[in-house]
Amino acid sequence: MTKPRKPILILIAEDDADDRMLIGEAFQESRLANELRFVCDGEELIDYLHRRGRYADPEAAPRPGLILLDLNMPGKNGRAALAEIKAEAGLRQIPIVVFTTSQAEEDIYRSYDLGVNSYITKPVTFEALVELVRTLGRYWFEIVELPSGEPEER
Repeated sequence: MTKPRKPILILIAEDDADDRMLIGEAFQESRLANELRFVCDGEELIDYLHRRGRYADPEAAPRPGLILLDLNMPGKNGRAALAEIKAEAGLRQIPIVVFTTSQAEEDIYRSYDLGVNSYITKPVTFEALVELVRTLGRYWFEIVELPSGEPEER
């Protein structure tokens, strides 16, 4: 018998306010119980993960169980943030799903080279977004075993 899983926090790095709103609505429509947190660019994502600046209080920045990452953001873009996260021992276990408009082969290959766990192109309609979120929920929260909590020192 499988034990019930506690919903994990999803950290979403997305610079577009409309996309943030639609993603939030798609999660509600999908009835996923996960808490969502949003950051607007790669620099804010890294600050969140390192608990710097406005994220210094651990209550303000609980460790995410999954990151949805847009590639095309101002400042430190998703590619740079992905490379930094996957290069750091204390962060590399956090699964990252690139969630972007780019369908460029170069972006897909580069993302996987950097260690992304999945690469998804954003759907065009809200209905397709809701279905995608349901599928993400089934895969990441019902099928896959994810690390829980902070990593232990080895």
